[in-house]
Amino acid sequence: MATADVRSGVRWFRERLGALTWVQRSLLAGALLTILWTNLVRSGLDNRIVFDGLFLFAGPLALALTHGKRIGWRINRVAIRNAILLSLFVLPFYLVGSTLPTIRGFYPIWETSTDPAAFVPHAVKLFFLALAAETYYRGLLCVGVSDLGFKAVFISPVVYMFHHMGKPPIEFLLSGPTDVLFGAVDYKSNSILPSVIAHGAGLVLLDWLVLHDPLFDPTGLLSHLEWFPVPL
Repeated sequence: MATADVRSGVRWFRERLGALTWVQRSLLAGALLTILWTNLVRSGLDNRIVFDGLFLFAGPLALALTHGKRIGWRINRVAIRNAILLSLFVLPFYLVGSTLPTIRGFYPIWETSTDPAAFVPHAVKLFFLALAAETYYRGLLCVGVSDLGFKAVFISPVVYMFHHMGKPPIEFLLSGPTDVLFGAVDYKSNSILPSVIAHGAGLVLLDWLVLHDPLFDPTGLLSHLEWFPVPL
């Protein structure tokens, strides 16, 4: 009797799952993956490579492959052009951000040095983390559900901000708008290449800059931003 009940429950679950659209399955998988990542992820760059690779990279790609979807994994002329433009647009934010006390006190998150033997492997790992993050946020939860129209851009900002809790207040505050910007560019490009390049290169550049003296004295800038609602 118990076995029959289990089989009946499994059959009901399969039928319900089979009735879901691709968009519904994507959102359900996205919720499940972020719950697993949040509860299982461990500190340390190598641990992040493993957990981000499993839940943010392999998970979305596996779902996409089993459904014949590409979730933004494409490279074309438009994607390359928009990757360059987006990277140039966010470059000043990284340059200025690298001089702010709260940012310099937080980064690099994982220990490294300017020695190429240490920094190059570090940079490669950072770029992979960006690729994994963009595969999840902008791939699965944006380009992957573009059937919803442009409103797909506004699905992941809340999750993205949640995953930025504990970081410098200015970064947390800007994470939502940044998510929308990256999502909008990827949506228009039908590719996650722009956000992968802008995010990955930005992470590497920020660590490199913080490891050196500030590009300029931020005192004047900070005096003009005293009105800002969070510490800089």
